[in-house]
Amino acid sequence: MGLDKTKLFVREATGLVKNLSLLDAVSINISDMSAGAALATIGFTTILLPTMAGVNLVYGSLIGFVLVVPQLVVYTMMARRVPRTGGDYVWGLLGLALPGNIQGADTTSQFIVAAALLAVLFAINVIRPKIAYRLISLFTVVGIISILLAIGTLLAAGQQGVATFINSLGVSGLTYQSVAGSYTGPNFDFSATLVFVPFFALFSYPWVNAGPAVGSELKGKSAVRWNVPISALIVMLLVTGGFATMYYVGGFAFTNGALANSTLVEGYSFNFWTLAMGVTSPVVAWIIGIGWILWFVNILAYLIVVEARYLMAQAFDRFLPARVAYVNRYGSPVVAHAIDFVIILAIIAGAAYFYGTFVSLYGTIVGPMIYFAFVGVSAVVYALRHERGSARAVLALAGVLSALAFLFLVYEFLAYPGVWGGNPLAYGYLVGAAVAGVVIYVLSKTYHSKRGIDISLSFKEIPPE
Repeated sequence: MGLDKTKLFVREATGLVKNLSLLDAVSINISDMSAGAALATIGFTTILLPTMAGVNLVYGSLIGFVLVVPQLVVYTMMARRVPRTGGDYVWGLLGLALPGNIQGADTTSQFIVAAALLAVLFAINVIRPKIAYRLISLFTVVGIISILLAIGTLLAAGQQGVATFINSLGVSGLTYQSVAGSYTGPNFDFSATLVFVPFFALFSYPWVNAGPAVGSELKGKSAVRWNVPISALIVMLLVTGGFATMYYVGGFAFTNGALANSTLVEGYSFNFWTLAMGVTSPVVAWIIGIGWILWFVNILAYLIVVEARYLMAQAFDRFLPARVAYVNRYGSPVVAHAIDFVIILAIIAGAAYFYGTFVSLYGTIVGPMIYFAFVGVSAVVYALRHERGSARAVLALAGVLSALAFLFLVYEFLAYPGVWGGNPLAYGYLVGAAVAGVVIYVLSKTYHSKRGIDISLSFKEIPPE
């Protein structure tokens, strides 16, 4: 006997509106992949490494991208087959039936600013979700232009411009030549570079799930078909191009030496953005700086959209209370947004007051890496059960390779806790989330079974749009 979807799921339609274009889908994925943030936070991460000898950021970026190519295949194929709210959350069930150390800012002030910004973005999503998507697209376009402007500025300034900027800082004993001379090592060492590859997984390349997560709101086949590969390629070019420009203009020895110099990193926030701003005029520097800021704002903007969709998807199949799936008259999952707002504020407060810097949250990325590996395994099972011919072979192989790649990244994160945020806050959050998930599932299953509903059956069905 067939399953009664009207009983399995909260309702017969999500209530969300299909108004996202290909540009919107690509933009939300690019904001998810955080190219601007990667270029900005590089110094705060490299300073944690035991050595920068042989670490090549360009090759590391390319290695990181190659590792996620199988994932790109999985997400592209699965998004075309199951374009639903929650994206990879739905596929997985089917298959297995902000910068720290800001000078002059105290912890409370930073938290208040972050909370105020979050409140504004959440309000926009609740009242006018379509405007929220358009803002993400606008911020993404401006952010890309700002990276290209920064690259052009560095190329125009050349090595002399970089040297002039560093020398003008007036730090005793710190000059362009002294920084370049402080680096001793080869231009590339595979083992050393491989240790740093998790940085690119942390910020950029695996995070192509934002577009698929809003699958029910995508309009047109092109938005579903192309948002993952286009966004991934753009981000790879931006990130790799940014680091390549630093090497080309400043020199490999200077760039690695500067990124390992605590005075430059902690005192002057040395990174791609600050270097570009330092070699140009104040007006151009302001324009570049605005783009830098918008990259970080865009991270919050996409998180608010995507996390609410995941919560809504979990409520839609009754894992979470049905109330969480409520959509207001503007087409916004308002209850899911409210829950997400509280969770994000709590995490920001924990990082700000107990650890003082965003790098303390790096360790939480272990959870998503395990999740992405799980999606890879789910893709294999889905392919074997539902696909035929070449599509079956391609999806299954991509799923296997994707799962292996993410298990490798999990190992790298756990092997170097001093670099990748291995602390009680990060790991405690992961354990707490896992325990909470088990408890919520047991409670929900018990509650609904008394009402004649087996929620485990909903995991075998594609939910309504």
